[in-house]
Amino acid sequence: MHLHILGICGTFMGGIAAIAKQLGHRVTGCDANVYPPMSTQLAALGIELKQGYHVEHLNDEPDLVIVGNAMSRGNEMVEHILDRNIPYISGPQWLLENVLKDRWVLAVSGTHGKTTTSSMLTWILEYAKLTPGFLVGGVLQNFSCSARLGNSPFFVIEADEYDTAFFDKRSKFVHYRPRTLVINNLEFDHADIFNDLSDIQKQFHHLIRMVPSNGLVLAPANDSAIEETLSMGCWTPTEFSVDDVKQHLGWHAEKLTPDGSQFIVRFKDDIQGTVNWSLIGDFNIDNGLMAIAAARHAGVPTKVAIEALSEFVNTKRRLELRGEINQIKVFDDFAHHPTAIEKTLSAVRANVGEGRILAVLEPRSNTMKSGVHKDTLAKSLSTADLSFVYQGDKITWSVDKLIQDCQQPCIVDNDLSRFTAAIIDHAQVGDTIVVMSNGGFGGIHEHLLTALATK
Repeated sequence: MHLHILGICGTFMGGIAAIAKQLGHRVTGCDANVYPPMSTQLAALGIELKQGYHVEHLNDEPDLVIVGNAMSRGNEMVEHILDRNIPYISGPQWLLENVLKDRWVLAVSGTHGKTTTSSMLTWILEYAKLTPGFLVGGVLQNFSCSARLGNSPFFVIEADEYDTAFFDKRSKFVHYRPRTLVINNLEFDHADIFNDLSDIQKQFHHLIRMVPSNGLVLAPANDSAIEETLSMGCWTPTEFSVDDVKQHLGWHAEKLTPDGSQFIVRFKDDIQGTVNWSLIGDFNIDNGLMAIAAARHAGVPTKVAIEALSEFVNTKRRLELRGEINQIKVFDDFAHHPTAIEKTLSAVRANVGEGRILAVLEPRSNTMKSGVHKDTLAKSLSTADLSFVYQGDKITWSVDKLIQDCQQPCIVDNDLSRFTAAIIDHAQVGDTIVVMSNGGFGGIHEHLLTALATK
């Protein structure tokens, strides 16, 4: 069968393309921007890519068009497909019908930590020789791809609450039918499609309703939004991670180092082992506990999961060290929500102690650009010694207000070259620069490293 994918260079749709190719289909696709790394990854699989959304891309008459959720009415190809009754389907629905319906699906959901936890879980199953299939919204550094079909019953998927397609406004994850469900946390986000937290909770409850009675739901015990969602009805056993080991409940971690690079794992007060890894931050400990617990449900002994995490290499762009020049470190992080920003900077503070932290932020997500989180943004940056916030063209509110709200010095600019120069001017030997954005940020990481080398 010939499949054509609209929006093929997105991480999710690119993963769909890779899996479809492994199933033996002829796969072609197009996107507004065809560029590496996804373009090279797909080209290496023999997938023909075309630039832009033009009707002529459908001249060879595909059997089915898989439509990404970035497509909307008014798009030239969307209108052509509808007018001529060309068969079409969403990516999540295609995945369910062709892959997931026969698999043990382990879905990782939540506002934060989905990609990292999915990557950890996938690696644990691989380390245990279970050869899982997976589709994760990031570059898994323990693997050479972000998606594969796999040859076992198990399939790990990053379960995103964003909508499915222009013709299906349910969250993508309602198509996944998990047997093992992780809910890392639950906050308001995606203000472009949700009105408030209750809208998101409703979608999560749709997901919970689909988990079978022989499945498992995993969540933190201290998240009120998750508790409210579960109280709407849950017909599946649950396990929780807890902050207080004295509760003798569920999963618990005891840090052996302030930055979280070493911690003891307990389950129902029984010591399971000690994780020694290269990651830092309490949020990564939380992610690790969820991955261990989910793998246990799939039959992986906790001891094996702990061993696997000691060899885990974090996903690209998750507090990734991009380079160190003249004793100044430059990190890249995907943080694009005040909670994630605060947790990232707290992890770095625990790691560097009294060393200076320079926080560099591009408010780029739809929610951040609209200003929904503008009142909590300054507080999320408070751990840093200096903050630099980029006023991009599409930000609808004045970032200048942060200068007054921040406890520490805050520099705001709308010119990227001038903005980068200001960071270089303030950087000192021993500093840690943490760049946070969910986009490419104009290649600022490499610009910083190049400029630091000549400072």
